[in-house]
Amino acid sequence: MLKRIFSQVIIVFLVGIVIATLFTALTSQTLFGSEAIPMPYALPTGESSTQTTGNTSPSRPHIGIVSGHWGNDSGAVCPDGLTEAEINLSVATLVQQRLAEQDINVDLLKEFDPQLDGYQAQALLSIHADSCTYINDLATGYKVAPSLAGTQPERATRLVACIRDRYAAVTGLPYHNSITPDMTSYHAFNEISPNTPAAIIETGFMNLDREILTQHPEVIAQGIVNGLLCYLYNENIPNP
Repeated sequence: MLKRIFSQVIIVFLVGIVIATLFTALTSQTLFGSEAIPMPYALPTGESSTQTTGNTSPSRPHIGIVSGHWGNDSGAVCPDGLTEAEINLSVATLVQQRLAEQDINVDLLKEFDPQLDGYQAQALLSIHADSCTYINDLATGYKVAPSLAGTQPERATRLVACIRDRYAAVTGLPYHNSITPDMTSYHAFNEISPNTPAAIIETGFMNLDREILTQHPEVIAQGIVNGLLCYLYNENIPNP
């Protein structure tokens, strides 16, 4: 009699394990399937990432950095030959290096990089600098604009808010409220995956902000890095 009771208890126990396993599998599929809303630092389900930096890991955040005009043209040019493209590449390279030091996968992309077609990442940021032509004494500071082309407008807006706050704090540069159509209609916004939040930054004017852009690119880069980290890890930002 005791033997039969013991056998029945074992059977019930084993059945319980099987049911629990099935429930866990079904629940995971529901929570993390194609309808799940990804966190800023999680790729949308079903999308794989193409990396160019090596040492990639699906558990690490993944960022794309476009160095404006790199591989295509010079961008804005100063009378002495200083080009926007070289400023952008200097800053973008430092951004890539410093994010990599934070254990983040980073793709450094050219202006019309083939990888932009359907590009998938937690965020994409294109780095540019503004005109070298003297306009007036107010032509100083930075600009940031989000992509409105994708399916993640709230995330893109959050990305811009983080960059604006952290960039100003590090560089001391003012925000220049003159967003241009070239920023809001930036070509890459319509080329990347619609699930990739994206933004574009003009780091400063090559005329009045030339000193910090050329002599202190590490400060410019750190402002961008801090903004991206703010976005990736949902750091607090003050209300505007």
